[in-house]
Amino acid sequence: DNLLGISWVDSSWIPILNNGSVLDYFSERSNPFYDRTCNNEVVKMQRMTLDHLNQMVGVEYILLHAQEPILFIIRKQQRQSPTQVMPLADYYIIAGVIYQAPDLGSVINSRVLTAVHGIQSAFEEAMSYCRYHPSKGYWWHFKDQEEREKTKPKAKKKEEPSSIFQRQRVDALLLDLRQKFPPRFVQQKPGEKPIPVDQIKKEPEPAPEAVKAEEKETVKNAQSAGAKGPPEKRMRLQ
Repeated sequence: DNLLGISWVDSSWIPILNNGSVLDYFSERSNPFYDRTCNNEVVKMQRMTLDHLNQMVGVEYILLHAQEPILFIIRKQQRQSPTQVMPLADYYIIAGVIYQAPDLGSVINSRVLTAVHGIQSAFEEAMSYCRYHPSKGYWWHFKDQEEREKTKPKAKKKEEPSSIFQRQRVDALLLDLRQKFPPRFVQQKPGEKPIPVDQIKKEPEPAPEAVKAEEKETVKNAQSAGAKGPPEKRMRLQ
């Protein structure tokens, strides 16, 4: 079983933890990290000292490092001879709480899994903001950007007046377009339905002789008005 995710503590031992009692504290029967088939249990049952562990073969626990009263490190190792041992696991006790120290493989696996999870989450979030349209292509669509644009006051653009060249040029273009493409419908009054140009009744043009006669009459009237002069002013009686 993987014991990296659990811890164990007995609050009654915390005030008396030291170099001499920490192995006894670790050998409590309720401690899930302790192996009761170890040589420490045999020495304890036979009431021998811990120095006899060097003469035995098998699994044993030793105090590797101590920093009273906060930190103690206990190592589980396989003794093969009085001078040859193989480490199996390390346990550290911080303020009376026992944890199993992770091995290098577990640390690397945990870090890699955390990195992969972060990268996968970043890709999924980035894909949620990605948009595509055949006419536009790809672009980014962020929700906070829409909120900023809504709250941001819109600056009014100043309308620059058109120049004389632009007005004359536009008028010339519109006149050219009107000549090339004459209108087919005409709206005589606002609100009325447009009428085709063919249905509009054209007024008969006056004959040229009648136009000349009218022009002569206007000329005579102007000459007679100039010969008479201005009207006389009459005296007002007070």
